[in-house]
Order: sequence, then C-alpha cells, then structure tokens
Amino acid sequence: MLVNSRLTSQPCPASLGLDDPQILTQHLTTMLPFFPTIRWVERTDSTNADLLELARSHSGQLIRPWLLGAHLQDRGRGRAGRTWENRRGGHLMFSCAFDIFLPPRQLPTLSPLAGVAATEALRALLPLNDQPKLTMKWPNDILWQDGKLAGILTEVTRASTSPLSSDHHVIIIGIGLNLNDARVLSHALNRHVADWSEVVTEAPTLHKISATELAAQIAKSWYQALNEVTAFGFTGLPQRYQQVDGLFNRPLNIIDNQQVLCSGLGAGVNEYGQLLVRTDKQIQAISVGEVSVRSANRESAP
Repeated sequence: MLVNSRLTSQPCPASLGLDDPQILTQHLTTMLPFFPTIRWVERTDSTNADLLELARSHSGQLIRPWLLGAHLQDRGRGRAGRTWENRRGGHLMFSCAFDIFLPPRQLPTLSPLAGVAATEALRALLPLNDQPKLTMKWPNDILWQDGKLAGILTEVTRASTSPLSSDHHVIIIGIGLNLNDARVLSHALNRHVADWSEVVTEAPTLHKISATELAAQIAKSWYQALNEVTAFGFTGLPQRYQQVDGLFNRPLNIIDNQQVLCSGLGAGVNEYGQLLVRTDKQIQAISVGEVSVRSANRESAP
C-alpha cells in the first residue's frame, strides 16, 4: 500500500502467514509448472526493478515467464512514482515477467488488462454472493467494498534479444496486496483501505487458502490473459472489465497534476483500455490521470 511513513501493526494471522522464502519458492514451483524461473527472497529493493534489469540483460535465463517475490521491498514502487512502504508479513508482493508480441501503441492496454485478470482471479476464490464486493478501479487497483485491497504496477521493456524493429517486448507486472494492515493504513491515510483478512472474515471458506495460493492464482491468471491477448487481441476487454467495474455510473473526477481534467459518470473502458467518462455532451476516453469518486458527502482520494 502506498504511504509516506513506516507503519507497524499486529502480526499477520497464521492462515495468511508467509512461509520461509525457500519453502514458498518450492510451493510456487509446484503450483506454476509453466514458469521456468520462480524465486522468492527475504528482501530486495524492488521486484519490478530486478526483473526489468534481468530482462534487459543478455545473461541468465531467457525463457519466460519469471516470478520474483519478496517479503520486504526497500524501494518498492507504485504508479506515478509513489513509494510502496511495507513490512514483513503485512503484504503479499511479487512481480512476473512475460514475453508479449504487440505493437507499441497497444502496450498501455496491458495495464488495465493486468488489473482485470488479477481481480477475476481473486473473485474466483469467493462465494458467488461475495464476488460483487470485489471490484476494480481503473486503471488497475483492486477494491474490496470500495477500500483499496491491492495495487498493480505494469512496466514494459524491449526483450534483450529483440531487434528494434520487432514487436517483441517484456512486460513486468508487480502487485502489492494488503494481507492484514488495513486498520493501520486506513488511519494513516484517512480513507478506507482493505486487506485480505477482512475478506476472509466475511467469507470464512477462504480460511484454508494460503498467501502462496493467492500468488499462484494471480500469476496463473496473468499468464492466461496474456496468452489470450496474443491469440485474440483486446476485443473482449470491455466486456471483461464490465464484470468487475467498480466505477460504472458513479460520479468521477479525473485529476492530473492536481487539476481536474474532466468530470462525469463512469462508463466502462474501450478496447484500448481507456476509461470512458460520460459527460453532459459526450463520452470522453481517458488515457492518463487519477480517478476520484465523488459523492454528496465526500470525495475518495485517488
């Protein structure tokens, strides 16, 4: 979760505990046999940055996908350059690297796709009556009852072996999912933040699902989504997004550089992954900016 100061909280419940990195790596290797490289470490600066550096290197394992997770990230990053502060056991944090063959103009669409796929993966674990409580906020935040549960950062680089004229890229998708720090984070940020322990409280059947299984579920969903994009493109993205959309028909402000770019009602996304906002005169397609949900009594922060 994105904050500006170090936070402390109560230990993570046993059911959500993170295993020793070596054991966690072994479990994920069994769950994700189609990932040639899986590593989980105790500590690193940033799992996204580590995979970006590796993807740009001409040495090491060139066959992807890769998965790298860490109990602690000293320089974890969120969108718009924000710092991701964390503590051991409070958050599930990992990144995956995938080969993708797309023209550069389509690469920004991967960001909302990553959010949709991760939201679908977590929804699939929930009882049917609880699934609507888990939604997505464009471009890729995952919400539980309107509180931010997880944030996703996507970054793209050229494959080290790819010629400049090629459409071969490597996408790095990183996620930070709150396991049990919601109460402290909500107080620090003065807004509603969610965590997985809250989800488990409302859906007790999830007690047996470990943090390791959550990671495997999300990584598998990203893998499948990117394979589908390679085969069929993004034509189905608006329909998939509609099923998890947490902004539909809600009054929104789109903010960039502390300026309101436009206001209107959420109207889904198009096949380019752009947010659609219905104004008095037209439907506007948004590519950049933070989304603020307006209400009569309050306005939620981006």
